[in-house]
Amino acid sequence: MKAALFLAVIFISVSFLVACASTKKATNPVRVKNPRQTDVVHVTGGDIQGILNDAGTVEIYAGIPFAAPPVGELRWKEPADVIPWSGVLKTDHFAPMAMQNQMGRFMNFLFNLYTHQETSRTYKAPMSEDCLYLNVWKPAPKKSAENPDSPLPVLVYIHGGALTSGQSWFESYDGENLAKNGIIVVTVAYRVGIFGYFADSDLAKESPNGTTGNYGLLDQIKALDWVRKNIASFGGDPGNITIAGESAGSSSVNAICASPLTKGFFRRAIAESSSIIEEKPLHSFRTMDDALKMGADIKKEFKVSSVAQLRKIKAKKLLKSKYQNNSITVDGYALKETPFQTYQKGENHEEALLNGFNKSEGAAFTFFTKVNKKNLAEILRPTFKERTQEFFEKNPVKDDKEAKALYNDIFSALCFTRPHATWSKAVSGQKKPVWEYYFSKENGEIGSNHSGELIYAYRNVPRNKKYNSSDYELEEIMSSYWINFVKTGNPNGTDTKGRPLPLWQEFSESGGKVLELGENCLMTEDPFAYIYDYCSD
Repeated sequence: MKAALFLAVIFISVSFLVACASTKKATNPVRVKNPRQTDVVHVTGGDIQGILNDAGTVEIYAGIPFAAPPVGELRWKEPADVIPWSGVLKTDHFAPMAMQNQMGRFMNFLFNLYTHQETSRTYKAPMSEDCLYLNVWKPAPKKSAENPDSPLPVLVYIHGGALTSGQSWFESYDGENLAKNGIIVVTVAYRVGIFGYFADSDLAKESPNGTTGNYGLLDQIKALDWVRKNIASFGGDPGNITIAGESAGSSSVNAICASPLTKGFFRRAIAESSSIIEEKPLHSFRTMDDALKMGADIKKEFKVSSVAQLRKIKAKKLLKSKYQNNSITVDGYALKETPFQTYQKGENHEEALLNGFNKSEGAAFTFFTKVNKKNLAEILRPTFKERTQEFFEKNPVKDDKEAKALYNDIFSALCFTRPHATWSKAVSGQKKPVWEYYFSKENGEIGSNHSGELIYAYRNVPRNKKYNSSDYELEEIMSSYWINFVKTGNPNGTDTKGRPLPLWQEFSESGGKVLELGENCLMTEDPFAYIYDYCSD
């Protein structure tokens, strides 16, 4: 199972990696040349001016700095306040993605061929250690007498990528189509990999807060604080902010909900396909001892004895480290204790939770794991321990194909679905509303695999031959649930066309059922629940 987890980390990273090319291009939020400009908006640091989408219905402010560039002496320090600028900053293109490893030329060719990335923003996109920027999509003002000054609800999205890769402006979670429906969408960038989660005791000593190892998480918190302080300038309501994330972004949302630094920063949380709430999370989390040991190993790897020497090494060279810095830790500042402990005390911050998982979370991660009828029980014995035989007596497999399918489900349950069940139970037990989903829609591309739900939830299903009317109908339903939750704290109601949505029962009222989002949308039992009782912590 540990080997499979390593492959999982690699897959999540690769799924967000982008084209490697010598020529870089500016990354634009719209395809039209010379888009119309917005009015000037004042934010922390100075004045900015964005652009309008092609139809003129959404204002876009791309690449807004929310902190000082984390370079030079600011590498591996808490994000510092943004450096003020003079004049009007043109926020008409996305900022470079955070430093991260990229695929080789041959893998790029295959990846681009399959995903058509030559038409994507990520193709030949710039990358820099100077990466702390965010993006805002807001509805363009309408001339209406009905509540003209009502502040808009806000969604702040944190991207995934195993905490080692990803960017704030990938098309799957572009904010334009949600913003057309009366909410403001903000997507944030943060340091990843060795720049975001490297830990060292000397860094903790030089920090005024005694922190190390959580720089990416602190970037996210800094961005959220910026939104809280500045979103009113865009017509947003700082008292009605929902945070959201997928994969490692969802684990980050979990950490933000548990952080003592974020009380009062937001109201609700959306979490897709990951969490670190369990007593011993299987990914995205590690102890400080483990973090410090890896930090010491990295210094040995680069043959340096101090952080000062490590700061002098070029960013691209640091990316060659063989060590994966892909985990949040308890640093005594961003996290005083594990999220498990915080939720046990009821000191987490979300007032309501919408969360869930996909049907085939584990399939891609276990692709290279050799599983057959003969070795399945032995592979799973460390997980099921003395109950291994009992489990297989109740869940027999006829052949190697069934063995691999069962292994995929068990992997999904351990790494993705059970943590969401744990999260739902914890928040529901605090008498707070929870809605949990199960995404099962297949299509011509990602399907119900990890991250497959993104284009539906954020209203970005491509209009091509790989998708059909059933996909567009699910997109309408699913994104409407998300929009309603951001607006009111309840996903139920009507879709954006005014039609009643299928009833999504609250977790405690349904007895722990989940809403299946697929060919049909209806309440059902958690399809992985039969595995949970056999899993040893």
